Amino acid sequence: MSLSTFYPIVDSANWIERIVPLGAKQIQLRIKEASSAQLKAEIIAAQQICQDHNCDLIINDHWALALELGCDYIHLGQEDLQAADLDIITRSGVRLGISSHDETELQTALDLNPTYIALGPVYPTILKKMKWAPQGLSRVTQWKKAVGDIPLVAIGGMKAELAPSVLAAGADSVAVVTDILLHDNPEQRVKQWLTATGETV
Repeated sequence: MSLSTFYPIVDSANWIERIVPLGAKQIQLRIKEASSAQLKAEIIAAQQICQDHNCDLIINDHWALALELGCDYIHLGQEDLQAADLDIITRSGVRLGISSHDETELQTALDLNPTYIALGPVYPTILKKMKWAPQGLSRVTQWKKAVGDIPLVAIGGMKAELAPSVLAAGADSVAVVTDILLHDNPEQRVKQWLTATGETV
């Protein structure tokens, strides 16, 4: 998987419909609470939009349903990893991204030879309570040295204005949630992100 520098994370197919046509080349669907039927409908809708726009769809957490529906990419946090059937995931050939927050989690991720590894939170985040303090740009540089050729995604408190420095510190991709989803003009903010991450010419 060749990661794009811009990595939006959203919680519905409606958001994917708003963001992907603007030029996103990868997007994560992260739905925490929904029925199986709702999840299936959301993933199927998201798949169609992403297919129409040549965008990679990454499914967070719901790995079994993602495999059932033929998705190519999944993302798992460390807790999700413990509950997942890693043998089935490996045999499926699906591309796997894994979250990490400290050295132990990094080693757990590296042992699974993932498609990419995420590090966070880099900056203070309002998305969820974290037991880890903001890690800062020096940590991004350290993590990139540790992962080598594996693409590194930086996440946590990201804003478009910060993206160039995060990429310069060693991240291959910058993940964003609230800076787009809570923005007064999300479409305009996406365009600013595409520019800030060099995804537009």
